[in-house]
Amino acid sequence: MKVKKLVALAMTAAMVGSAFAAPVFAEEAELLPGGGNKIIYCITPDPSNPYFKTVQDVATEKGEELGYEVKCQSHGDDASKQLEMFEAAINDGAAAIICDNAGADATIEAVQKAYDAGIPTFLVDREINESGLAAAQLVADNAQGAAAIAEEWVEAMNYEGKYAELLGLESDTNCQVRSDNFHSVIDEYDTMEMVAQQSANWDQTEAYEKTEAILQSNPEITGIICGNDTMACGAVQACIDAGRDDIKIIGVDGSDEAAAYIKDGKMVGTALQQIALITQTAVEQADAYLNGTAPESEKQLIPCIAITADNVDNLSSFVYTE
Repeated sequence: MKVKKLVALAMTAAMVGSAFAAPVFAEEAELLPGGGNKIIYCITPDPSNPYFKTVQDVATEKGEELGYEVKCQSHGDDASKQLEMFEAAINDGAAAIICDNAGADATIEAVQKAYDAGIPTFLVDREINESGLAAAQLVADNAQGAAAIAEEWVEAMNYEGKYAELLGLESDTNCQVRSDNFHSVIDEYDTMEMVAQQSANWDQTEAYEKTEAILQSNPEITGIICGNDTMACGAVQACIDAGRDDIKIIGVDGSDEAAAYIKDGKMVGTALQQIALITQTAVEQADAYLNGTAPESEKQLIPCIAITADNVDNLSSFVYTE
């Protein structure tokens, strides 16, 4: 099993090095013109989360390098606020919108408004349940990433034991995809039993509180699987405070905080979503689109990398280097 995992990681690294070294574009007959001004709006959830701050930072750096003014805003996972921000971008004559959205269904209206106004939207991290409105939807391969880190976790659990799961925001497609693919691996073992499953809405404080309650109700658990690193870090701290360093915890994202816990032996691992690469690619594709060429495909999957104690030293600020 270990050999298979190492081969899978090598293949993933190869895919990252080849498929996404430079965007691939195809000529399109008709493209949205943009709003007329050299402005890119970058709209994300709360940048107090370092993952979303990375989106804003990378979009700003790459956008300014390509000659755009970049305006960053946060919708805080509020679809109504997000719609207002799209309308502001439209009124501002934005050339394009980069968006880490506030819900797979709830965001469709906002992207439709931008489309109707002739402004292309490039979605990163989270997709929407509609095709043909966004110029591109660039997301991490959550299915592959969740399964890869779940394999590491079941091995760390010695393929047995009771565990809990912290889910993310359930309106977010990524929440269910990650959970389903954790279980595609874990449920192969009838020696493993999930005794609690609760949503902590991607939030660290909520994850801490939920973990506290779960530990009190289920002191026999030896593992916790978490839909993102923010929740995983909350769970880790709750376990430390409860004197339960034995609990095996995984997350998804690839944050520096999670990396520090992995180095200290407090987390088994995380699935790195290469959000810096995803965002940079989205801005490059937006610029190419506005200059006459569109992405080869709307929906684009960027492979994740399973991060454990074996390779965590290669991770920094959501960037993995060999």
